[in-house]
Amino acid sequence: MLAIRTRRRKAAALATAAVLAAVAAPSLTATPATATTTTASTASTASTASTASTASTTNTDYDSTYYKDAIGKTGASLKSSLHTIISDQTKLSYSAVWDALKATDEDPDNSGNVILLYSGVSRSKSLNGGDTGDWNREHVWAKSHGDFGTSTGPGTDIHHLRPSDVRVNSVRGNKDFDNGGSAVSEGGGSLTDSDSFEPRDAVKGDVARMIFYMAVRYEGGDGFADLEVNGQVDNGSNPYIGKLPVLKAWNDEDPPDAFEEHRNQVIYDDYQHNRNPFVDHPEWVESIW
Repeated sequence: MLAIRTRRRKAAALATAAVLAAVAAPSLTATPATATTTTASTASTASTASTASTASTTNTDYDSTYYKDAIGKTGASLKSSLHTIISDQTKLSYSAVWDALKATDEDPDNSGNVILLYSGVSRSKSLNGGDTGDWNREHVWAKSHGDFGTSTGPGTDIHHLRPSDVRVNSVRGNKDFDNGGSAVSEGGGSLTDSDSFEPRDAVKGDVARMIFYMAVRYEGGDGFADLEVNGQVDNGSNPYIGKLPVLKAWNDEDPPDAFEEHRNQVIYDDYQHNRNPFVDHPEWVESIW
C-alpha cells in the first residue's frame, strides 16, 4: 500500500508540474545572477514548472532498458541487482565536483545561481569556497561515516554531494539524520541537536533517497567500506547512517519533485551516467528495507 500511495502522490505531483509548466513555462536560462544570495521561496518552488519541462523522461521509460535486470525483484535480490546496475559509472575528481554541482543544482529561475540544499536559498555560482557567505560541497552521507574522505568514489559521487551554505554545513557536520532539535540559524527550517540533523521539509525525501543510493552503490567490494543504513544515531566513524525508520518516513512524505528528477537526469546524461534508482522508483525503499 505504501508503494501505491507513493506512486499516486508522485503522479499527482508530476501532473501539477506539467500544468504549471504549460501556464508559466519559465526558462532554465534566466538572467545571470550577481554575486549575491537571495532566498528561494521554498525548495519546491525552484523545482516545479521550469524543471519539469526539461525532465520529460519518466521513470518507467528506463524499466525496459536501464532497470531491466531489477524489475520484478524485491528485497536482497533487488538491492543486489541495483548495485550492479548503478556501479557502472563515470567517476569524477573532487575538483570536478565544483562545476558538476553548478549544473546539477542550478536554480531554474536564475542560471547564474545554485539552490543550497539545507537552507533553500539561491546563491551565485561564483560564491563557491570555504568562507562565510560561500557555498561548499556537502557530503550528505558524511564522509567520516566509513572514512572515505574525498577519495574518488564515494567521496566524489555527486548523487549525494550538494551545494550547502558553509556555516549550515558546519552545523550539520557528520551528524546522523533524525527528527527534532532546535532551529538552525538561516537553515531554512532545518533543526539540529547534539547527535542528529533534520533538514527542512522540502528536501527530507531528497536526503533520504541520497542515503539509500549510497547504501546500495557502496557495498564494500571496490576498496571502500560497506555503507549501510541503521536504526540509530551517533554512529561516529562507523560506515553507518541513521535513522532508518525516519529516513523511510521522509521518503514517503516528500516524494521526488521535478528539481530532484531533473538533477538525476543531468547526472545520468552529462556526468556519472548512472541513476539514483530511488528517485525513479521511491517505492523500492520499502521493498528493500
